[in-house]
Amino acid sequence: MAAEYLRLVWSTTRFEIEPAGIYEQFERDAPVIIAMWHGQHFLVPFIKRAGDPAKVLVSRHRDGEINALAARRLGVGAIRGSGHPNGGFIGKGGVSAFKEMLSALGDGCNVALTADIPKVARVAGLGIVKLASASGRPIYPIAIATRRRLELGNWDRTAINLPFGRGGRVAGEPVRVPADADASTLEAARQALEASLDAATARAYAIADQARGERSGA
Repeated sequence: MAAEYLRLVWSTTRFEIEPAGIYEQFERDAPVIIAMWHGQHFLVPFIKRAGDPAKVLVSRHRDGEINALAARRLGVGAIRGSGHPNGGFIGKGGVSAFKEMLSALGDGCNVALTADIPKVARVAGLGIVKLASASGRPIYPIAIATRRRLELGNWDRTAINLPFGRGGRVAGEPVRVPADADASTLEAARQALEASLDAATARAYAIADQARGERSGA
């Protein structure tokens, strides 16, 4: 039901995409790591084009099972595991998930995951940056916003996208991390990812809310 509801939202929403030519850039860099903020991720499976292999990191807790089932129904494989507040992948299946993500990227499969530190919204962790360093693949920050939405007051400010509206799909500046990155380089990449993802998110919501204003005559 969750997957079919999201299909309805996607198919009835008219999106503006930025930047132009993003899919051509994506093809040159593929496979890539796709980053999004937690709670803003529900429509991300639909950016995948037919024939583009993709997997998403999903936590092992009970709510994660629903996300995993929905993702599979939408044609996206699931890797089960979680990050850790220290920015790595320790515990909760994190080490095995990290290895599985590396393997998927090595096999040419795109990998998507939320960039936040668990339970700390809009603060990027080091785990995704370490994945980029170990795999040699760039991180593409992605944000999707719809004009019609419900915003919850929980820790990640979850946005429930509603159908029959307009929205924005924005890719931020890719972040590339060298294989020999030391602690200071990893931290600089983490900050760059956070800034790029914040900028993409702000722009996606600006597009969506501009559509709202135009409709109301503002």
